[in-house]
Amino acid sequence: MIQPGSKLAIGSDHAGFAMKEDLKKMLAELGYEVDDKGTFDTASCDYPDFAAAVARDVAAGKAVAGVIVCSTGIGVSMTANKVRGVRAALVHHAYEAEMTRRHNDANVLCLGANITGPAIAREAVKTFLNTDFEGGRHQRRIDKMMAVEKDI
Repeated sequence: MIQPGSKLAIGSDHAGFAMKEDLKKMLAELGYEVDDKGTFDTASCDYPDFAAAVARDVAAGKAVAGVIVCSTGIGVSMTANKVRGVRAALVHHAYEAEMTRRHNDANVLCLGANITGPAIAREAVKTFLNTDFEGGRHQRRIDKMMAVEKDI
């Protein structure tokens, strides 16, 4: 579980801006410290800028986890996963959010604003934050996953 009071990084491109703002408000209401990495309006922009900013903060320990939104979630998840130490997962509903924390110890949640509705996105984020990593056999798999970065 990621405790209220923890610092979270959040970001989006223009397509994810409205959802980011909604999630940012919810996270603040739940007691999280939210660091908004942008974008700050709906003007056309490039999702890698904001996905990388969130991922870098998580990897550096400046935030315990991150949430990133674009139109599909695909581009931001691909970008975030380029940052060493990040395990970003694109999810569409709460069950995927639960399993990516429980089995993959994901530290960045990615959402698609044109794919997942606001209520489902809010539930996915809450589930992500309230789910613990199981460890055990899953830790062995995480270790293997993260070892791939050393090959690059």
